[in-house]
Order: sequence, then C-alpha cells, then structure tokens
Amino acid sequence: MIPKDPVMLLSFVNLKLRDYYGSLEQMCDELEIDEKELTEKLGSIDYHYNAQKNQFV
Repeated sequence: MIPKDPVMLLSFVNLKLRDYYGSLEQMCDELEIDEKELTEKLGSIDYHYNAQKNQFV
C-alpha cells in the first residue's frame, strides 16, 4: 500500500526508485500503480519525474 499524503508519497516513491527500480515505468508496473495518477499527485506539490536522476525533483 502506498501513502496517500503527497509528501509521504514523494519520500516513498523516491526511496523505491533509488533502491529497487531502474525507472518509474518499471516501479509502477511491478507495484501496480497508475503512473499518470502518481505523476499528477506529485505534480500537485511541484515535483516532477527526472528520468536521468530516476527521482522526483
């Protein structure tokens, strides 16, 4: 289960991307997360996925 709070979600997602997954797409596929919904939720707190860093910045 992923956090509902956007700030907690940011921390959770960046940890998973850093430690376990090579891309956002891979993480979303394996965790069965809607990528568009995730990026919109994090975009609401002005964080956007940076593929080169494989993090939301």
